[in-house]
Amino acid sequence: MGQDKRVVGLIYGGKSGEHEISLSTAFAVMNAFNYEQHELIPFYITKQGEWKVGGKLTAPFTSQAELKLDGAVGGTSQAMNLLFSKLSTGVGAVDVVFPLLHGTYGEDGTIQGLFEMASLPYVGAGVLASAAGMDKVVMKKLFADAGLDQCKYCYFTASEWERSSHALIQGMEEKLGYPCFVKPANLGSSVGISKAANREELVKAVAVALRYDVKVIVEENVDAREIEVGVLGNEEALASIPGEVVSSSDYYDYQAKYLDGKSQMLIPAPLDTELADQIRELAVKAFKAIECSGLCRADFFVRKSDGAILINEVNTMPGFTPFSMYPLLWRETGVSYESLLDRLIELALERYEVRQGLNFENGVN
Repeated sequence: MGQDKRVVGLIYGGKSGEHEISLSTAFAVMNAFNYEQHELIPFYITKQGEWKVGGKLTAPFTSQAELKLDGAVGGTSQAMNLLFSKLSTGVGAVDVVFPLLHGTYGEDGTIQGLFEMASLPYVGAGVLASAAGMDKVVMKKLFADAGLDQCKYCYFTASEWERSSHALIQGMEEKLGYPCFVKPANLGSSVGISKAANREELVKAVAVALRYDVKVIVEENVDAREIEVGVLGNEEALASIPGEVVSSSDYYDYQAKYLDGKSQMLIPAPLDTELADQIRELAVKAFKAIECSGLCRADFFVRKSDGAILINEVNTMPGFTPFSMYPLLWRETGVSYESLLDRLIELALERYEVRQGLNFENGVN
């Protein structure tokens, strides 16, 4: 096939607390890729934000350690030259990019903006959806606007807390009660989240959250089942069968999610058909509420007291190893890991083509 092979830029690592998770994901994706149809160019972003670029791959690396591209001669400027080559020559060195970056500078719209500037098709959500999906407060406002039910919450900035913490505390106690959950507004993977059972714990929890962000969100505690659904598509989006997370700890924190291995994923979730269908419909609604494209995982609470379905959040770059919830949900829905990768690349190119048809000029040229 030679020249007809599509060149995919695989971007991983990153200046984020989820750097190592990104490496595991990149290794899994690299090993599942269809090399008869694609060639890969690995782009590794160090924890300091420096870029390294390797040569074209026609087969995967044999170990995860190789992903760090220790022998690579190409640094940040060469990586940018490759990414932006299409702008100067009209012919891109890379046909499509596949960002496998979790958290800050990865799924928050910043790198998506770089791809837009470089005029490159890329897998996943655009700038707006990525930014909205990362900011829990903006996300919740969009959900409310779309008529999706969610748990009660309050939010404030660091300067508001400094000026009027007493009034804020009283407002939260009245609206949410204890226990409640305190979270940085912009952070993936449950980092910086605390559960507060009283006023003293609430004040401590806010101090922890403010280490990670200048905006904090506080949510009521809901006694509920945690149900997750994969969404795949652009304008026409499909929902996977739902899965259920049965957490080992008091709440599904970073420890439970990544380290202790005790959280169980039940796929399919033991739900009656009507409830499962309702949740799937709401997952697509949430996907559209933030104007997402490509993929997202929508996470819901099903409240135990009355069976109400509450949207918790969407994740625009969900965990993506073959053992992560998102690919497993699609596998059980009938889409293999390799097919999922192919489909995401097709969706990236499809979205790019639609956007290329738009006129960004001023006036009627």
